[in-house]
Amino acid sequence: MTPTAAVRPYRPGDAAALDDICVRTAHNGRDSRPVYADPSVLPAIFAAPYVHLDPGLAFVLDDGEGRAVGYILGTADTARFAEEFRGTWLPRVADRYPAPQGPPETPDAVMAGLLHDPERMVVPELAAYPAHLHIDLLPAWQGRGHGRALMREFWRALRERGVPAVHLVMATANKPARAFYDRMGFHEIAVAGMDPADVVCLGRATRPDPAARQAAFSR
Repeated sequence: MTPTAAVRPYRPGDAAALDDICVRTAHNGRDSRPVYADPSVLPAIFAAPYVHLDPGLAFVLDDGEGRAVGYILGTADTARFAEEFRGTWLPRVADRYPAPQGPPETPDAVMAGLLHDPERMVVPELAAYPAHLHIDLLPAWQGRGHGRALMREFWRALRERGVPAVHLVMATANKPARAFYDRMGFHEIAVAGMDPADVVCLGRATRPDPAARQAAFSR
């Protein structure tokens, strides 16, 4: 029988697979390895700290044979997460990815700058959306409904914690991702100081939205 893919909670043994998924999808949804000299800086920012600091909000798409081929990660409280990132996570990785001295001149330096500035995650305009998330699927597993299943599991977990709304920040150039988020009922949030030509903030309530759900299934 063909194994059936399913969403399940993250397990520590998934860590390497999550790092790999992040690297292979981090450049506007595409493989980041041609862009970065050391692409491992990407999961050090966008994947590993979440499973270290808040593993209860980490879920993976299991290919049916125990291998993670996608994930959704996040935090219920972005302000608290930024504090813990600074105090607990950054000391574990700072030596490997030093902060740039002066304006960053390479993609790696840009990411190192983000790593050393977790306070950037705390944005006043997003206060009504205290949770945030990252979701990625390997290309072969995209467009098959798995992203929707991951998102619903994440919303359920946030509702259990009493979290009313969630946000994400995405590269504007990633058009397929934006189409997915639109189908999931996310809306754009204007944030001062962010150039919409580069990045966009999206948010939505964690409660089910019947209108958005109907739109998702009709497309």
